Amino acid sequence: MSRRDQIRMTDEEVDAFLEEQRVVVVATNGRDGFPHLMPLWYVVRDGRLWGWTYAKSQKTRNLERDPRATLEVEDGVQYDRLRGVMLRTEARVHRDVETVAGIGVALVDRYSGTGPEFDGLRDFFRSQAPKRVGLEFVETGRRATWDHRKLAGAY
Repeated sequence: MSRRDQIRMTDEEVDAFLEEQRVVVVATNGRDGFPHLMPLWYVVRDGRLWGWTYAKSQKTRNLERDPRATLEVEDGVQYDRLRGVMLRTEARVHRDVETVAGIGVALVDRYSGTGPEFDGLRDFFRSQAPKRVGLEFVETGRRATWDHRKLAGAY
């Protein structure tokens, strides 16, 4: 078995990893041909990563011009602990304010908590929805995964 096969994550491991992690790096295609990389908070809905960003952001402009985006979520500092997921996606830009507000509330719930003490934060995120867009990342094919912990130190 190849090293690549040894460190590949199963679909279940990918799902658990994405639920556990907090930041995805989104690579879009800039107008000048250079990749544009930006971190983004995300939620997982029906197996897809969703986020939001300002409607006037460079990321939004890039995705409107070319919806292809590569996403990477990674973890680990030492080589034998590195793990991650790279997804090739097509981004769908959502402008419906209710959809965008729903993403904002889901982000509050994921990153802050679901208790009533966060109602004010939820209201604030809802108030931001008219200035933002929702980003739905739909996988388009090949993904790469790695979990060096599976090598048990033998590399």
